[in-house]
Amino acid sequence: MTPPYSDVGLRLSGSSGIQELMDDLGISLTTHPDMRMLGGGQPAAIPAVQALWRERMEEMVADGTALDRMLLNYDPPTGSPQFREAFAGFLKRECGWQVAHENIAVLPSSQTAFFLLFNLLAGDSGGTKRRILYPLVPEYIGYANQGLSDGMLTACRSKLEEHGAHEFKYRVDFDRLKITPDIAAICISCPTNPTGNVLTPDEFDRLKGLAREHGIPLIVDNAYGHPFPDVLYTGFAPQWEEGMIFSISMSKVGLPGVRTAMVVASKEIVRALGNMNAIVSLANGNTGQALMTPLLKDNTLPRVSREHIRPFYKQRSDFAVEVLQASIADKVPWALHAREGAFFLWLWFKELPIPAAELYQRLKARKVLVIPGHYFFFGLDEPWEHAHQCLRLTFSQPQAVVQEGLEILANEVNGLH
Repeated sequence: MTPPYSDVGLRLSGSSGIQELMDDLGISLTTHPDMRMLGGGQPAAIPAVQALWRERMEEMVADGTALDRMLLNYDPPTGSPQFREAFAGFLKRECGWQVAHENIAVLPSSQTAFFLLFNLLAGDSGGTKRRILYPLVPEYIGYANQGLSDGMLTACRSKLEEHGAHEFKYRVDFDRLKITPDIAAICISCPTNPTGNVLTPDEFDRLKGLAREHGIPLIVDNAYGHPFPDVLYTGFAPQWEEGMIFSISMSKVGLPGVRTAMVVASKEIVRALGNMNAIVSLANGNTGQALMTPLLKDNTLPRVSREHIRPFYKQRSDFAVEVLQASIADKVPWALHAREGAFFLWLWFKELPIPAAELYQRLKARKVLVIPGHYFFFGLDEPWEHAHQCLRLTFSQPQAVVQEGLEILANEVNGLH
């Protein structure tokens, strides 16, 4: 007998074929110590960052009153008033954003924030369909199943520019990009997960202008970018303006376990998100806000990002590229997306004899986990062969694991050719 799941329930439970991938990425390295995990997005353990959060936790434990406030209280559904004030002050001082605490909504993770945002702004209402537009696909896999109504997410195929034999870059194809009356918002991650692509100032200004012209929000996901963890190599520092929506996460500064994100938006959007959060979560977890509040009152977070987080990932990225260059060389046609930020390599095999999904299965059998690229090309109106030639690789694991995994990948692909 078929269980009485709704269509919405099936979509949210992974009916798009992504469930196996999510299960694989949930494999415990304790249970499977021989698995080379090159597919996840969890931040690495950076000693200086770990020490910072341990010190903060020890301070809170020593101060029993602070610990009680954190553990024994519900905050309002938009977040701790003290934290929102401190975060608004930080953004005004460090970024020059003209915001107040009323522009800040604290939510239990970026994933939750985008689910609430997308379904607040778009969907079916009174016979009218409204959609979220992604102007630079491939885009973050976590957006793919967020819509509660069919066809709620749409995307524009990117323009692909090759820079020499082994590098390329995606750009917004403004000739293809159309803002039709059913578009409720434009959404982009920057640096983009999975590719590490960073918008050029011209692309950002043009997207901002299109959003303003059509009276819709431009949503920018800053999980890997400005103002922290600031894993950006181009100096891109977007400015929030009224009518825009920015999301900033605690995860990538070494706090993935606290599941806390901050949305910067108009007061009306913040109030609506607070109302929705009151229904689905009642309140947010207090731990992340309590840990971070004192560090928002000086320049600790930008300094840690600049001095420790960004250099760490740049060094890991350089190491991974060296391994790939030595392992693949010119034996097969391949290229990496320009490394402009974030925690990943986006690898394109231009003449891959099999789909990347099959390569994924072959590598899994050899104890290497990657993510096949087709999952990141959602929302397109027509198929794109390029989507089946790409892999997302992370280099956050220890270097020995990264090297072993990449060498097995190279061996497998070289054998296919």
